[in-house]
Amino acid sequence: MVQKYLNRISGPLLDRIDIHIEVVPVKYDKLSDTNKTERSESVRDRVIKARAIQTKRFVGMNGIYSNAQMTPSMQRRYCQLDEAGGRLLRRAMELRGLSARAYDRILKVARTIADLAESENITTEHISEAINYRNLDREGWAWLINSQWLQKYRFKFFNLLRHKQPLSAAKPFTTASFS
Repeated sequence: MVQKYLNRISGPLLDRIDIHIEVVPVKYDKLSDTNKTERSESVRDRVIKARAIQTKRFVGMNGIYSNAQMTPSMQRRYCQLDEAGGRLLRRAMELRGLSARAYDRILKVARTIADLAESENITTEHISEAINYRNLDREGWAWLINSQWLQKYRFKFFNLLRHKQPLSAAKPFTTASFS
């Protein structure tokens, strides 16, 4: 049913959405867990700090107030990746068949994640998280069929399918994905 609706969304339209993830049902045990979780106030404080970082970054740049508004030249300046981050993003682009627009969105989201962590640099963890926020780019997971990831992890993958677990339960895209 979900795939039917996803097929109605054009690729170029989906490319223009920064974050899209599969939301799976949460088990009762997880919902009723009494372990401490991050409070809304602390999340709000992190967001305010990240916005302040962005405001400072773009001071004097007319009409630019957030990472989402960065131009390509600004991205080259503020979204520089180290070698490992570049390899990770290249691998994701190749495996998932992502577009140039998706590449730009991933960089901007990774920059925002780094700002939320009050990190000057974008790390591989930030890139990995941003890549994982692009779940629907995969054409209904069709990117897996010919991927090296599937060849390596096919038994785990098919076990997930056999037990009707969501694909999000599979190994997330991390630096280990290309080792």
